[in-house]
Amino acid sequence: MATTSTAMPSQRTNFGPMLIIGLLFFIFGFVTWLNGPLITFVKLAFQVNDAYAFLVPSAFYISYLVFSLPASLILRRTGMKKGMALGLFVMAIGAVLFGQYVSWRMFGGALTGLFVIGAGLSVLQTASNPYISILGPIDSAAQRIAFMGICNKFAGVLAPVVFGALVLSGIDTFGDQVAAAATPEAREALLDTFAGKVHMPYMVMAGLLVLLAIWVARSPLPEIQPDGANSEKAIGHQQGSIFSFPHLWLGVLCLFLYVGVEVMAGDAIGTYGAGFDLPLERTKIFTAFTLSGMLLGYVVGLLLIPRYISQQSYLAVSAVLGVLFSIGALLTHGYVSVGFVAALGFANAMMWPAIFPLAIKGLGSLTERGSALLVMAIAGGAVVPQLFVYLKEHIDFQVAFAVLMVPSYLYILFYGWIGHGVGQKAR
Repeated sequence: MATTSTAMPSQRTNFGPMLIIGLLFFIFGFVTWLNGPLITFVKLAFQVNDAYAFLVPSAFYISYLVFSLPASLILRRTGMKKGMALGLFVMAIGAVLFGQYVSWRMFGGALTGLFVIGAGLSVLQTASNPYISILGPIDSAAQRIAFMGICNKFAGVLAPVVFGALVLSGIDTFGDQVAAAATPEAREALLDTFAGKVHMPYMVMAGLLVLLAIWVARSPLPEIQPDGANSEKAIGHQQGSIFSFPHLWLGVLCLFLYVGVEVMAGDAIGTYGAGFDLPLERTKIFTAFTLSGMLLGYVVGLLLIPRYISQQSYLAVSAVLGVLFSIGALLTHGYVSVGFVAALGFANAMMWPAIFPLAIKGLGSLTERGSALLVMAIAGGAVVPQLFVYLKEHIDFQVAFAVLMVPSYLYILFYGWIGHGVGQKAR
């Protein structure tokens, strides 16, 4: 196991590490929020329906369920800094696989590439989220994660715009061109050319990820030992038992539902807009609107937490907004309804920054394991959108959206109001 420091860095030494971690959040924000426009891309390049196209976020997010616990074991041996570098290397491999298999129009291989990218991100997130949470006082962790979120969501705003410009330009007429192809061979040639547009961007991405991994491995990031920075006890704590922290397990479910609604508002918004027969040339960038809302939400959270409102109270307020915006989307149509879905970005912004530190609070030496369980909960981003695709085949797509979103936000409200304190020592 890597040698670690048992003390947190001082406030004066936090700035450099926060900038480095902020860059990492920018990178995995850019990669993660490509999934929205990739759904549209896959439908056209592989000529598949929504159920298959939504395997894009499913393959990506399910890897968190598979790799997060192994990632925590790896981090125990490597330390957080080397673990972050390893995660970036794995992401680079996934980017190469995805770019190559898509250019060959091999759907299973493309999903494998996304799965590997998600595996690298599971290592990166299992290290970086608790790292930034315990880099300073745990009660102000949401403020630090909000800064990370600004980096993440700024990248998320750029991702669909850049991808749209490089790959999805002229998408409104592409379907007609494919349908009008004179021969099957001509049709396949058009699809091959379209699919091949992603090859070079993903190869460039892979190269940048490798360079970033080398830089992080050689960077001055300090190692932090969680049991020296996050050792508050909870009632019923048993040394070495992760099951003695009910607030953690309630938080795992909360994070599962949160990531599900986040992906619905971000990645599925294009499909939601297509339900109103809005043009693809516009729906391809709808993810950027949601991410702009999240970016604004992070700025507001950064200003308010913890000076004017606690992270748990802000979480409850955000959940109420989520319920209201979801109902607003149900009761309206067209661009107004899509606007309510995009507004969910604002409601969602401070949920991860609040849930994560609340759930790992007081875990001490079990912080990495608790973090791994929380990162596993990112699999909600695979499950909830698939439920949406299934439900909208049987009921109106707006009703399907509300049926999934409103109960999820109500549970998040419960966690912000009561659930985070279950088993915690009265203060």
